[in-house]
Amino acid sequence: MADIITKIEKLYFEFSNNKNIKIVQLKQSGSYRQYYRISSENEKLLGVYNPDKTENEAFLSFSEHFKSKNLNVPNIIARFDEENIYFIEDFGDLTVYDFLKQNPTNSEIVDIYKKILNQLVRFQFDGVQNLDTSKCYPRAVFDKQSIMWDLNYFKYFVLKIAKVTFNEQKLEDDFNNFSDFLISTNLDYFLYRDFQSKNIMLVENEPYFIDYQGGRKGAVYYDLASLLFDSKANLTEKIKVELKKYYFEIINQRIKVDEETFEKYYNNYALVRVLQAFGAYGFRGLVERKQQFIASIPKAFKNISYFLDNNYISDDFPMLKQTLKELVNSELANDFDGFSDNLRISINSFSFLKDGYPEEKKGNGGGFVFDCRFLPNPGRIDFYKPLSGLDKPVKEYLEGCPEVETFISDVVKMIKNAAKSYSEQGFTNLQVNFGCTGGRHRSVYCAEKSAEILKNLYGLNITIDHLQKDKW
Repeated sequence: MADIITKIEKLYFEFSNNKNIKIVQLKQSGSYRQYYRISSENEKLLGVYNPDKTENEAFLSFSEHFKSKNLNVPNIIARFDEENIYFIEDFGDLTVYDFLKQNPTNSEIVDIYKKILNQLVRFQFDGVQNLDTSKCYPRAVFDKQSIMWDLNYFKYFVLKIAKVTFNEQKLEDDFNNFSDFLISTNLDYFLYRDFQSKNIMLVENEPYFIDYQGGRKGAVYYDLASLLFDSKANLTEKIKVELKKYYFEIINQRIKVDEETFEKYYNNYALVRVLQAFGAYGFRGLVERKQQFIASIPKAFKNISYFLDNNYISDDFPMLKQTLKELVNSELANDFDGFSDNLRISINSFSFLKDGYPEEKKGNGGGFVFDCRFLPNPGRIDFYKPLSGLDKPVKEYLEGCPEVETFISDVVKMIKNAAKSYSEQGFTNLQVNFGCTGGRHRSVYCAEKSAEILKNLYGLNITIDHLQKDKW
């Protein structure tokens, strides 16, 4: 990380002749790209590092093309191809996902999403015109090969990990037949590929778009399904129905498609998108142990159940349907359920130096004390000293440290296992303590982050107490 920051600092100076800048690494998401916010007195922009030159070329080429179509994408400010670094316009921090966490009204959500759908249609129909598809990565069309990759991704990183039993040949036959049906519609539109709430920014209540480097030609239904079945957004069924109807109306201003055909293809493209996303959660979450992806797994199970309960999976694909039924009843599915509503988990942050181990206040005689002192310490850096683990700059610093993410992942798994055991035994209290030197930065962040994941992922009842807070 330090080497990349040094490179970005040097390149920015060569570009602007300005050394008086601040560079902060932003939290990494599902990809291996790394984003750095560059701030000076006069401007703010993003530096992006990605060792995959082909993916960089796709993003940069698409950005210039979409700009020429007056679509809301970032300006390319500078590019340094040999260094695998480029500078782009900074749209700020408010994603649609963040907007949804602010508890907007249903009408506010619908208004924003209608703006997004209007822009989506422009990407699909206007954005594809004269697009250089030779830059598409990894394929120029979301064709049968692409679909089979996604289905096998789901097979190996969900079904195999969940130990679901199925006839491999029959499932492969269903995958082939399912793919053949999906590509039997028009594939001449732009398919954004990862059209979801974390890839859409809001600037003055208008949507702006990022992370379209995986785009290619494809069917119109896929991106709509990506948006409405986005597990992070977790839109209500009522809102999804309203938005789907709105999209059907505006797309019929471009092409004519009857409602029955639309519903048939939409439901099947929604299914393949849900399976692809579940495969990503399996790889990034269950294999790489990235908590933000593990947190999406319960919703992925609900999405599969939704397709089964509404009989949206055709009898033409019997092994696929049977395998999905096995999945929602698997041990992995059960792993995200079974916690008692009576269990209370109290999480504390404390200082080893100032107050020592917290006293256990409740019964059961069990719990954890986690020592965070081995983690990178933002308290040693002047800028972070007066702040705490509750403050955004400290959170961003620690989120940028892979060893912190690994630690949180391991901790959450241990607490989850204990919580399940406590629930089975009828215990009502579990105490968890995070300690660091001063009880201000690392322990506070780890307590907050663990609580957030445990609440979101398992719905556990949690209270947090920062024991040194009055002394900060």
